[in-house]
Amino acid sequence: MESINRTAIELVDEALDFAGELDVVGYELDNGATVVDFGIDAAGGVEAGLLLAEIQTAGLANLQTRMGKLAGAPRQYVELSTDHPAVALLCSQKAGWEITTEGGFEGLGSGPARALVGRETEFERVGYYDSSEFATLAIESTALPDEEVAEQVADMAEVDTDGVFLPTFATGSTAGSVTTAARAAELAVFRLLEVGYEPTDVLHASGSAPLAPPTRDETEAMGRTNDALAYGGEVHLQVARDDDRFDEIVSTASEEYGTPFVDVFEDADWDFYDVPESVFAPAQVTVDVVDGPVYTVGETDEELLAESFGYR
Repeated sequence: MESINRTAIELVDEALDFAGELDVVGYELDNGATVVDFGIDAAGGVEAGLLLAEIQTAGLANLQTRMGKLAGAPRQYVELSTDHPAVALLCSQKAGWEITTEGGFEGLGSGPARALVGRETEFERVGYYDSSEFATLAIESTALPDEEVAEQVADMAEVDTDGVFLPTFATGSTAGSVTTAARAAELAVFRLLEVGYEPTDVLHASGSAPLAPPTRDETEAMGRTNDALAYGGEVHLQVARDDDRFDEIVSTASEEYGTPFVDVFEDADWDFYDVPESVFAPAQVTVDVVDGPVYTVGETDEELLAESFGYR
């Protein structure tokens, strides 16, 4: 497989080439790193969010929106599909890089730059590590990254700072809502890894989730976007072998099921890493076992989701 950081750069270039049409803003830092604002000061939009999700999956997934219904009302949904779930979702899209600097910057990184570091468990399980002169890390934050952030990424990824590309967005921005809704399949595949299933035995993954209403209140945004997945996320997986733990990969398996994420995060004092990992799961999953049975586990909760989204 070609370097996922190299394929992601082509998508970053597309964002820069069409920055005006996408309502994103790209600029170069003093140390040569490139920042692309998808939803901090820039407006961004749904198309920008779809391209950002493509960057996060290094071009290994197809993304689109569709119209659906939520509580009987029209609602936009984000759909993702990939034939490379282990690499695209676990080794690239997953948000697993916590960024903090002495200057006070805080953010959560996702995207192919993670595969240049490869310190998380999933890289060993998948057996994939990347090598490239480019490092693309999508950063979820309320502030735009500076030179200190770029230098930290460059040091960890072992690239020059002028090879660092940092697409950045706020959770509650339109792009942030889109990219979070695109994570339903990733959550299911990660839950499989957590219960001991081999991620390379997942042959195909497709997922969809409703687009949470954008908001500049990041507290409300964290609640809405995670509720969209836990109570509205639907996933289809094709897998190579049967297992008796498929019922553990959905949000209904968590003791917190039925609790809005605003309350879940509040109970954890808003520390993302103090929240039980089992709550980060899609609402419903269908698993097709090759030459085997088909399982459907979990259920969606439109009533809770409509309340979270502020339906009147």
